[in-house]
Amino acid sequence: MTNNIFSMMLVLNNTNTQSVTFLLTGIPGLKATQVWVSIPFCLLYAIALSGNSMILLVVLREHSLHEPMYYFLAMLSATDLSLSLCTLSTTLGVLWFEAREINLSACIAQMFFLHGFTFMESGVLLAMAFDRFVAICNPLRYTTILTNARIALIGVIVLIKNVAVMVPVALFVKRLSFCKSLVLSHSYCYHVDVIQLSCTDNRINNILGLFTIFFTAGLDFHCILLSYILIIRSVLSIASSEEQKKAFNTCISHIGAVAIFYIPLISLSLVRRYGRSAPPFVHTIMANVFLLIPPVLNPIIYSVKTKQIRKAIMKVLIQKKCQI
Repeated sequence: MTNNIFSMMLVLNNTNTQSVTFLLTGIPGLKATQVWVSIPFCLLYAIALSGNSMILLVVLREHSLHEPMYYFLAMLSATDLSLSLCTLSTTLGVLWFEAREINLSACIAQMFFLHGFTFMESGVLLAMAFDRFVAICNPLRYTTILTNARIALIGVIVLIKNVAVMVPVALFVKRLSFCKSLVLSHSYCYHVDVIQLSCTDNRINNILGLFTIFFTAGLDFHCILLSYILIIRSVLSIASSEEQKKAFNTCISHIGAVAIFYIPLISLSLVRRYGRSAPPFVHTIMANVFLLIPPVLNPIIYSVKTKQIRKAIMKVLIQKKCQI
C-alpha cells in the first residue's frame, strides 16, 4: 500500500511540468480593512489551535481518559488541529502581508491535505457514532468490542480511505492546463475553485470530486444517521425515563460535533448554488468560517458537556499555575 501511494505521488510530481502560479484572494471588496478583518480570524485560529492541543494533552496525560470515547475525541482534535494548520499560513499571509502567490505544486498539496482532513473528520465522527452505538446498545461488551487494537485499526482505516480517494483527485488536477485568469476565490486552494480555472476539459475532475464527496462525507452522514436511529430505538425500549435521559445525554456532545460539521458544509453548498447574487465577500467569509467552526467549537462543546474532560483540563491548568 505504501509503495503504491509513493509511486502515485511520483506520477503527481512528473505528470505536468508547467510553471503555474495562482493568486489567492483575501476578502473581496474589503481590501482596505483586511488587516482589521484578520483580527477575528487570528483569534479563531488561536482558539482552534489551543483548544484542540489542550484536548490532546489531557487525553494523553490522564489515565482516567484512556477509554474508547476519549481516544476517538483525541482523533477528532488531531484532525481539527491539522485542518486549522492547513490554511493558517496562506489565510493570514494574504490578510496581513498580501502574500497572494502560490505555485501549482504547493496548491495541490494544500488542496490534498485540506480536503483529506475534512473528509477524515467525517470519518472520525462516524467512528464516534459507532462508539456511542456500542456503549448504549451493547454496554456489557463495550470494552471487549472497542479494544485499543480495534480503535487503532479504525483510525488507520479512516486515514487510508481518505488518502486513497484524495490521491486520484490530486493526480487529475495535476494533468490540467491553465491558461486563463489564475485568480482563486479564496485564501486557500479549494478543489472546485482550482479546476474551474482550467482551459482543458475538466469533466472527469468534476465527476471525481462529486464521487469523493459522496463516498466520504455523504456515506459517513447516512451511516451516522442509521446509528442514531438504532440508538433511539434502543433508548426508547428502556423503561425508566431517568435512564433514557442519561443515555441521550451521553450523545449530546457528539450530536453537536456532527451538526457543526455538516450544517456549515450544506449551507455553503446551497449558498454557492443558489446565492450567486450575494456579494463575493459573503462567499469568501462563509468558506473561511466553515473551515474554522468545527475546530473552534468542538473543544468548547466537549469541555462544557463532558465532566471528565472539564475536570482534566482544570487539573492541568492548576498544575501549571502551581509550577509558575
